[in-house]
Amino acid sequence: MNTTTRANNPTSSAAGSAPITVLLVEDEEAFVDALTVGLGREGFIVEVARDGAEALERFALVKPDLVLLDVMLPNISGLDVCREIRRSSDTPIIMVTAKGAEIDTVVGLEVGADDYVTKPYRLRELVARMRAVLRRHGAATGSDAAGVEGDSREVLALDGVELDTDSHEVRVRGEVVNLPLKEFELLSLLMENAGRVLPRSTLIDRVWGSDYVGDTKTLDVHVKRVRSKIEDDPARPTRIVTIRGLGYKYANNR
Repeated sequence: MNTTTRANNPTSSAAGSAPITVLLVEDEEAFVDALTVGLGREGFIVEVARDGAEALERFALVKPDLVLLDVMLPNISGLDVCREIRRSSDTPIIMVTAKGAEIDTVVGLEVGADDYVTKPYRLRELVARMRAVLRRHGAATGSDAAGVEGDSREVLALDGVELDTDSHEVRVRGEVVNLPLKEFELLSLLMENAGRVLPRSTLIDRVWGSDYVGDTKTLDVHVKRVRSKIEDDPARPTRIVTIRGLGYKYANNR
């Protein structure tokens, strides 16, 4: 059975705009009950799906602003749900895992999740992460894209890679490659500062925001994903290079 919880004072993405809708994908009733009540009190509209197949149906129907997605689900796993959503949408996704194992979090990020939390978690921490992801996503999709400097119509071109900030399009040797929002922002920042080493802390602050509270390996996973799409040999990168102990830089190979 589908569940919708509406708050009297809903959270909005901007003044006067529609309230924020969260698709909660969870099969444990205790968590469903607690989160629908807790998130409702925080001002969110909560839609519930209890398995992977229902999650994809509800996502297409509701078009939520954020997905809170459990990894372990009946029928279709949370990882596969995330993959499927990412085929057509950059809606923010926060993965939830009960295992706490590094492999779960890394795989979750690799298939396109924006962040993750591990059960058990505090509602306050979860809401903080949700709002941080929504702020980052909202700022980056507005008229002034966060983390992209200079003329919004600028096309950056380096070593066979072209990045168009206006059309949000990336081409590698003339071929269009698909980069979700965070990967696009990361590549844009690195290319704008080609030849300069950008510390890990700077990259995290500029792409994920100074209020980011997740694990720093999120950056490494996103770098790996970008490399897989723009490097001739991702195992031996020549464009995005690691500067051990410092961070990353985009090699200025014009």
